[in-house]
Amino acid sequence: MTHTSPLADPGLGERLADIAIEASRVILPYWRGDLEIVTKADDSPVTIADRRAEDLILERLKAAFPDIPVISEEDASDFGVPEAIGPRFFLVDPLDGTKAFVRGDPSFTVNIGLVEDGRPIAGAVALPAESLVWFACLGRAWRRGFADREAAAVKVRPWPTGGAVALISHTMDAKRREDLRREYGFATAEPLDSSVKLCRIAEGAADLYPRHGPTMEWDIAAGHAILEAAGGSLTTLDRQAFRYGKAEEGFRNGGFVARGGPPINAG
Repeated sequence: MTHTSPLADPGLGERLADIAIEASRVILPYWRGDLEIVTKADDSPVTIADRRAEDLILERLKAAFPDIPVISEEDASDFGVPEAIGPRFFLVDPLDGTKAFVRGDPSFTVNIGLVEDGRPIAGAVALPAESLVWFACLGRAWRRGFADREAAAVKVRPWPTGGAVALISHTMDAKRREDLRREYGFATAEPLDSSVKLCRIAEGAADLYPRHGPTMEWDIAAGHAILEAAGGSLTTLDRQAFRYGKAEEGFRNGGFVARGGPPINAG
């Protein structure tokens, strides 16, 4: 049986955005409230907000896309990742930036990305604390408020020579930050959690996100789809194409660099 690609639906990005918004509304009542925090085997935290958001997302994706498998963070934590995966699947992180969420910081997200043939082709990233969602499909990227009917297209900006902004981890020390500044040539660095870093680059608010440490595929697939649709790129540290579906590696990522537009004087 031949299955039609979900990209045949021009409203796919909006549908994923709606699911991410619905999950955000499950999460928000727990933010800055009393939470039981469980530490997983990898020493990362998980809360009831993660669990309930994931349950909702899995239910919605199964109803809308019954033929497409889903790999999600908390399910993978409980039951492990599959040993193999087909060419098309969803990657879900129901609450990316749980440490920020637990601290009461606003930079936590809901990530839903669709992968086909190793590339993220559509996705949605919601920022619950600011009622914003970014989404992408068919090579275009948008942003809208949760209550808005219309979405605005987003696009990366050209590299601002002498004024480029890099987004980095809150935990990065000053020496490491300076080493990266010399390597990549940015002017200032701003700490930020979660996949919202990729969305900020996609909308032209920042220029670079160098990540030399490990992540999981569900951490970045949705944001990668949005960044690429907005004209940016996400590559390995040696500028090779970034591949998804790495079942043989447990869906773990190596380092990467997310970039906005090229230098103003390029080509």
